[in-house]
Amino acid sequence: MASEHGSTPAAWTTVVIVFIAFLVGGIGLVIGPNWVVFWIGVALLPIGALVGKVMQAMGMGAESPPQRG
Repeated sequence: MASEHGSTPAAWTTVVIVFIAFLVGGIGLVIGPNWVVFWIGVALLPIGALVGKVMQAMGMGAESPPQRG
C-alpha cells in the first residue's frame, strides 16, 4: 500500500496559492502597513483551500482512506 504523502496536483496547487497568500499578506504588513494588500492576502487563503478541494473532487488529489466503522 503506497502513500503519496500529498504529492498530487491538488496538494501542490493548494500549497502554492496559500504560500502566495501568506507572502502577499506579509508584504502588506511590512510596506506600511498597507491594509488593502494584507486583506487581499487573507482573501487568498480560502480561495486556495477551495481550489484544492475542487481539484481533489476532479480526481487530481489523493483518495480518502476508507473509514473504519
